[in-house]
Amino acid sequence: MTLVVQKFGGSSLADLSRVGQVADLVATARGRGEKLIVVVSAMGKTTEALLAKAREVSEPRAGAAAPNFGELPLRELDMLVSSGERVSMALLSIALHARGVRAVSLTGSQAGIVTDTLHFDARIQEVRPQRILSELSTHDVVVVAGYQGVSAAREITTLGRGGSDTTAVALAAAFQASRCEIYSDVDGVYTADPNRVTRARHLPALDYATLQEMTAAGAKVLNARAVDFGKSHGVRIHARRTEDFARGQRGRETCVLGDHTPFVRAVVLNRALAVVSAPLTAQDQLLEALNGLSLDVRDVLPQHQEVHATLPLASVPDFATTRRELLQRGPRGLRVNDGYAELSAIGPSLAWDSREASEALRALKGAPLLCVERPRRLSSIVRSSELADAERRWHELFVEAA
Repeated sequence: MTLVVQKFGGSSLADLSRVGQVADLVATARGRGEKLIVVVSAMGKTTEALLAKAREVSEPRAGAAAPNFGELPLRELDMLVSSGERVSMALLSIALHARGVRAVSLTGSQAGIVTDTLHFDARIQEVRPQRILSELSTHDVVVVAGYQGVSAAREITTLGRGGSDTTAVALAAAFQASRCEIYSDVDGVYTADPNRVTRARHLPALDYATLQEMTAAGAKVLNARAVDFGKSHGVRIHARRTEDFARGQRGRETCVLGDHTPFVRAVVLNRALAVVSAPLTAQDQLLEALNGLSLDVRDVLPQHQEVHATLPLASVPDFATTRRELLQRGPRGLRVNDGYAELSAIGPSLAWDSREASEALRALKGAPLLCVERPRRLSSIVRSSELADAERRWHELFVEAA
């Protein structure tokens, strides 16, 4: 019997009506004879609401400023926010029972998701399959709470923003599922964000190498760690929009597998970037400070007598606290500044000495702080205020004219 992993994001489960819609979709898949592991996120904006409550309850007195997340006990935050996925898994399992589908719900720890000990941004170390295998022998569907696991110290941990994607891909790898279907409010991957670039093109197929660069650059359709996990384990991913596949309908999707697809380029904009700078002679101390805080650094670039490290803020739950800790740990002369953006062209045959790249630089309002050239990527690091209409213009140059 075919085993499929399905993952549903918060927008797909935003209210009880949508929970019912997802239950219909899962029941239809079960009707085709598939065994299913279904990974769920918290409903709608539940996680944000729980974090807001944590900050509110931690205010020492009326009218005091809300504390930064880094000043809150991260263990307790994990205990708090992991409850959101547990609500989703139980409600979906109940809805499936109402449709005649034998379902059982499991938390991340019950499902055997074992992580490192880092709270609020843990990484999966292994998947222990025994409990899910046992449940699949007596149930049609196992519903798993995404975004969470348990450390070797038996502490509940969460996997960082978009961590439910990682849960789903890790389970697909562990159980050698025929495919991993990621359902959200978008119908796959585009050559740019279609909400900002009207001529962005839908990509029906994509290789892992290109998608890795896109997600690392800030594309939000899939979690970057999930993509890395999928590539290393050969998981076939289908990115779909829930509405398009509801009630047995067939919609558009992006299939991700393998190392080669036809010539594909894309443009990705990340508006939430910090730049960490230090004297070039202090590069080792800078890297030691960054590693000590387990920060996902994007690029490390020497320039003149300084070294710069780019830090995507999507993986930093509390920039103010992180900045303070970096300044305490880092070398003399260290600077940590946010307010930057990274605009990237992704794909083959890219170089700064090309005509299109020269035109792309002229589309920026000011000179970039840094220019990055990698085998499949060109990036400009600029102040967010200096982007102007550059994203659309880069799409014209690198994608439409290619």
